Amino acid sequence: MKRIQEARLYGIVDLGYVRAEDVGGMTEKLCLGGVDVLQLRAKKLGASDIERLARLMLPITRAHGVPLVINDHLEIAASVGSEGVHVGQDDDAVAKARAVVGPECFVGKSTHSLAQAMAAQAEGADYIGFGPLYATGTKPDYVPIGLNDVAEVHRRVTLPIFCIGGVNAERLDEIVVAGARRVVVVSAFLQARDVEGEVRALRGRLVRDEG
Repeated sequence: MKRIQEARLYGIVDLGYVRAEDVGGMTEKLCLGGVDVLQLRAKKLGASDIERLARLMLPITRAHGVPLVINDHLEIAASVGSEGVHVGQDDDAVAKARAVVGPECFVGKSTHSLAQAMAAQAEGADYIGFGPLYATGTKPDYVPIGLNDVAEVHRRVTLPIFCIGGVNAERLDEIVVAGARRVVVVSAFLQARDVEGEVRALRGRLVRDEG
């Protein structure tokens, strides 16, 4: 099983883009393509449906050595035994999340500014999402923060930092030049004609650009 500290490419199975009946197939394609970590995000589904999908995904992700992260739902993460859980700025604190999921489950937190990133580190998060870098249909209500603080957040925060929000193959070079070492890709993977190929190609460039 990969450690979150070793992860470079973070994928999300977002039910805003993927039908519930396609979750298993999409999970397999993303893992085969080479994501290092995979999150289940299902904002509009009930807890029982999310748990069912998590239990569907878990054998697939584990077969590939890819940690599964549950978005928002601490109790589901604890119940299914996922490797990680992710909370937002308006969700539960990292300490509460850790109390629910236990010490073996890593906890990530969304951050939308340099101050929030530093606060998440002080709070004890295991990794952070930093963004959205660009306007994105995944979270249309969030104002993009741009690339200006990417280098600075890497200087001030020692946690794994996953840059998120509008990341795709066309923008990857400028994101890496800005200082990013890890990225989250959502719609660019989920809407690709060849999901596995798109993941593999972007991962190859990300690793190559790091040198």
